[in-house]
Amino acid sequence: MTGRIDNVSDTAKWVAYYRALETDRPDALFRDPFAKLLAGTQGEEITRYIDKNQRHVWSLSVRTYVLDELILRLVSEQGVDTVVNLACGLDTRPYRLSLPKSLRWIEIDLPGIISYKQEKLESQVPNCQLERIVLDLADSVARKKVFSEINAKSNRALIITEGLLIYLDRDQNKKLAEDLAEQSSFHWWVTDLFSHLLLLPVTAGMRSKLASGNAPFKFAPKEGSRFFFPIGWSEAEYHSLILESVKLNREPPLLWAWKMFSPLIPKGPQNMLNRVLGIVLLKKNHH
Repeated sequence: MTGRIDNVSDTAKWVAYYRALETDRPDALFRDPFAKLLAGTQGEEITRYIDKNQRHVWSLSVRTYVLDELILRLVSEQGVDTVVNLACGLDTRPYRLSLPKSLRWIEIDLPGIISYKQEKLESQVPNCQLERIVLDLADSVARKKVFSEINAKSNRALIITEGLLIYLDRDQNKKLAEDLAEQSSFHWWVTDLFSHLLLLPVTAGMRSKLASGNAPFKFAPKEGSRFFFPIGWSEAEYHSLILESVKLNREPPLLWAWKMFSPLIPKGPQNMLNRVLGIVLLKKNHH
């Protein structure tokens, strides 16, 4: 069937197409001049198959904007000298963000994604020192070796896992967090995080289409970011994509109903609902 996802890497073209849709808006939150090229016709077809009414594009636009701002702030204010984007997909931040020339930016992904991206962006010049590493992150031995090599050449590194953790199970996320925590220079980690409340029937249609292409949603911990605390990471900041969507004029469908009834909802459940989908900035625990 046209637009079907055959493996998890295909979701990168879907995400790129969402970025292209945002870029085309007159009031775009960001501009990604490479998104359409990277998404190709397959990205458009996947979006039609999974989300034909584009009901989920708001979350990708807001997620991208919030992450952009966080990354720029950490680089300028926290002395981040290395950014490591795990399962980078078709992200183009090294080309489209105003980054210091001296910043080392490392993209890690599977061979197919890396070669496709290199071919499409061959003539483009990144704004920082861009390196690409071909690695299957499921290979824990190879992963630890690469992390150790990056650690040795970094002082203050920021790890990005955008759109990755949800496709890993609890045990895989625990092991990844442990491997990252072992590296002395890995100070910061920014990721999107889903609440278990989001894996309700509301997203069932989209989830079944992803699952049929070997890309099921797996990770939405009931304990939220506290999942990472025993493994060496604490929440430094939380950015609710629901609350940010209101500020940025990208409100999801049916948010009007939530706004209408939220004054009647006690503060506890209200806070829980505000945290159904967000960006978490994790900081290394100091013992």
